[in-house]
Amino acid sequence: MTGIEGVSLDKVIVHKVGNPARFEALKLSAQPLTLNDEVVRAMLTRYFLHAFNENELYRFAHLSDVNLNEVYRYAGQIFEEPASFAEQSHLLARFLYSKSTHVKVKEGELYVALFSNIPFEGVETTALGIFKSESRETFLKVFPHGQNLEIAQEEGININKLDKGCIVFKSNAGEGYKVCTVDTANKQNDTQYWVNDFLQIEPYGNSYHNTDKYLGLCKNFVNNEYAEKFEVNKSDQIEMLNRSIDYFKTKEQFNIQEFASEVIHHPEVVDTFMNYKKDFEASRNFEIPDEFDIHLSAVKKQQKAFKSVLKLDKNFHVYIHGRRDLMEKGYDEMTGKKYYKIYFDEEH
Repeated sequence: MTGIEGVSLDKVIVHKVGNPARFEALKLSAQPLTLNDEVVRAMLTRYFLHAFNENELYRFAHLSDVNLNEVYRYAGQIFEEPASFAEQSHLLARFLYSKSTHVKVKEGELYVALFSNIPFEGVETTALGIFKSESRETFLKVFPHGQNLEIAQEEGININKLDKGCIVFKSNAGEGYKVCTVDTANKQNDTQYWVNDFLQIEPYGNSYHNTDKYLGLCKNFVNNEYAEKFEVNKSDQIEMLNRSIDYFKTKEQFNIQEFASEVIHHPEVVDTFMNYKKDFEASRNFEIPDEFDIHLSAVKKQQKAFKSVLKLDKNFHVYIHGRRDLMEKGYDEMTGKKYYKIYFDEEH
């Protein structure tokens, strides 16, 4: 998140949340931290906020009624009655504790923080932060001992690495608020208790999410379904990946018919792609519209995953950026090896 220099960190309270399946305890603080040191306040603000992408928005959800979403309800109570901050943070900690039973969930500190003057969508607003630190790092501490200096080992939290967090902006309360989240510690599906079980959030359905999800869909299709069901080699896959990312880089709006014509080309591949899209959406419980505005920040994020490198054994890496028609693949019977023939005009 950018522009956080003027953010005010008004309140922070810390609780210890263990894994009940391992008989680890839940320890609740009675009162918020006393933040008299402005340096510590600034360090905490950066630690809490720096990892978030404010373009990637979610909202609280529930199968029947968003008011039954616990985190949504506790956050709303804090916004309406700031004096209940400590009480509601206890409820958040207890709810997280009840959802921390997976064998891979680690014990850690839960921070609940209240911010003001936080920049969001062109204005400054109030926001609630919920963060959890799980990983520990080893530090060396140098200290004086008589006439010498000694070194001791200590464990602590790396303030440049936030394990888990969410920011609830005081915006669009009736639609489940607008929420940002990070979860860098556990990205496997079986351990995403933070997003799925605790927060219970879903994508906001804006242009960023639509662009991000569609590019993810394209990458998965080309690397899996396209390679499996059609007689294509790695260079063909790279060419389609390049056409996909180029479409999103050069267009302002996405249209599925135009995309199918300009990127996928062949009718039988288009049909396979459409079926794959339905399965992709069903497995992730969301739908991507057939038309939407393209968000360039999402394109830049996904572009890193669209690799255009053809690796040949351990000897050669060929970077393919287009013109698959200028490449020819063959097999040399004399050497018993495959080859690529590349045509070009100039050598740079």
